[in-house]
Amino acid sequence: MPVQLNEPVEAICFVCLGNICRSPLAEGVAEAEARKRGLPLVIESAGTGGWHVGEPPDRRMQAVARRHGIDLSRKRAQQVTSGDAERFDLFVAMDRDNLDTLRRILPDGTRIHRLLDFCDEPYSDVPDPYYGGDEGFALVWRLVSSGVHALLDQVERLH
Repeated sequence: MPVQLNEPVEAICFVCLGNICRSPLAEGVAEAEARKRGLPLVIESAGTGGWHVGEPPDRRMQAVARRHGIDLSRKRAQQVTSGDAERFDLFVAMDRDNLDTLRRILPDGTRIHRLLDFCDEPYSDVPDPYYGGDEGFALVWRLVSSGVHALLDQVERLH
């Protein structure tokens, strides 16, 4: 059974490990979909690690996004901090490891969920495609798109 939001959401931060593959894709998909739906949301992404801060998204992820009409080229990696809990009212992790890290970083009571907890997918985590082949990036596109659409269905219902 998918997670159900019960409070309105105004600002979302998508989170993965380095903020160069999964979370910037989720940010881009969510921005485009929110625009289509007329949802006035603040949408960003960040990584739990700081290795790639300031770098653009992985070129392979950018290529997949571009094929679907999403431009990630202006995004730059950033690292999530405890202070981000004041800026965002929902954090959406791409996998269990990042969910657990967010629970350690962010204050108690912060709303944190995994992306695929919002939809009916056979996967619970969006796998990290960084060290895999191109097929991993295509799978990430499908999972992120499915999760973002399901999440925004709930956000829209509460608006």
